[in-house]
Amino acid sequence: MVHLKAARWQRAAGCKTAIPISVTLALLLAGCSFAPAHVRPALPIPETFAGQPSNGPAIARIGWQDFFREPQLQALIGEALANNRDIRIATGRVAEARAAWRIEGSTLYPQVAAVGTGTRGHTPADLSVTGRAVTGNQIYAQLSAGWEIDFWGRLRNLRDAARGQYLATEEARRAVATDLVAQVANGYLLEREYEERVAIATRTIATREESLRIMRRRYEVGSGSKLEMTQAQTLLARAQATLQSLDQDREVNRNALALLVGRPVDIAPGRLDMMEGAPDIVLPVGLPSELLVNRPDVVAAEYILRAANANIGAARAAFFPRISLTGAFGTASSELDGLFKGGSGAWNFGPTISVPIFNAGQLAGNLDVAKARRDIAVADYERTVQSAFRDVSDALVRRRQLKLQTESVRTMLEALRERARLAQLRFDNGRSAYLEVLDAQRDLFDTEQTLVQLRRAELASGIALYAALGGGFVANPAFDVNTTQTGKHEQ
Repeated sequence: MVHLKAARWQRAAGCKTAIPISVTLALLLAGCSFAPAHVRPALPIPETFAGQPSNGPAIARIGWQDFFREPQLQALIGEALANNRDIRIATGRVAEARAAWRIEGSTLYPQVAAVGTGTRGHTPADLSVTGRAVTGNQIYAQLSAGWEIDFWGRLRNLRDAARGQYLATEEARRAVATDLVAQVANGYLLEREYEERVAIATRTIATREESLRIMRRRYEVGSGSKLEMTQAQTLLARAQATLQSLDQDREVNRNALALLVGRPVDIAPGRLDMMEGAPDIVLPVGLPSELLVNRPDVVAAEYILRAANANIGAARAAFFPRISLTGAFGTASSELDGLFKGGSGAWNFGPTISVPIFNAGQLAGNLDVAKARRDIAVADYERTVQSAFRDVSDALVRRRQLKLQTESVRTMLEALRERARLAQLRFDNGRSAYLEVLDAQRDLFDTEQTLVQLRRAELASGIALYAALGGGFVANPAFDVNTTQTGKHEQ
């Protein structure tokens, strides 16, 4: 209908006015789109985190350089972000998605190409209009252009869907980076834990070797029993086995760090105390709604939902006619040297309209597929939000309980040290068997190891909370939590 009117204008006013009229009509209808408005699903989670008042912006707004203050750890994280292969893969996927977005966006604009063709043919006499055999040349040099006018927003919606996929991929890269920062920090904490536990085990082995020497000497001079000597040997062997296990775990952890960082890791000596001042800062978690703009997986899920809505718009627009404009302008001649002579100009212009009439339900099926994928995207978004809320809640519980456990074990450790001292005194004065000393020292050693593990776990819980809230990289999403509707989705 549109181009029939354009054709009548062309007959009345000539070719020069037909093209501007088509462009004007295209601009008038440029805002048409059948994509449903994006509506953020209502949050399927409580309004606050249990037992956590909102006392300022969430720690997710703190960059990793400010959260992890230990210089050696900062250096390791920086190297990991530069060298880690998972980051490189994620970056490559972002570049791929960005290029796909550019490809979809290019279809909105006219496609122009320079074309040169030349043909030579022979027509036999019985087919020639003149009744004589003819041999001739045809040479063309022209600019050709084609443009599908996006009346119904099909191409724009496909572009918007590609943009949503690209932005989701960008957020996926941020998620990989956040997880990488947390893994490196946890690996560094484990290294510090193993170093401290190895020091405890080494110190304990030295003490127990001296105890075994004394017990063996007592047995040799007849003032002690063989049972007491073997008990001392058992106590020493237990500490030695623990040290060997720690050495093994430490090497495995260093291998894991080397994979994350991209090179063998050589960490300078240091104690876990060096780390206790870094994550042990005020960790406000903010409100659950902040997860929507801080957690990269939640942001990515919303971009996927936006892309699904755009695909619905493209599927709906496919029911309507497609209108394309094609044309060419150049010169034509039977000889190469005649291409640019006067009167050799040639042009053609051909609007095309394609109206779907019967396709056996293909278009309706495409629309149903798009709607089903939108519903899947809604459910995936809601599940992602619920998982994010659970991650934060679990991290809060672990942090709170680990703090209480650490204090309890510290108290117990003081009592066990006193018990070990008194048991040794009782044995030295002949008032108890060596078994009492054995039990006391064994419990003391195990509790010293446990306390180091709990201290490391408490610090790791702060890292887990930081990552669960989307920390590490300050988000800059293309939409804001306060500017998007929340409610039911349009069908």
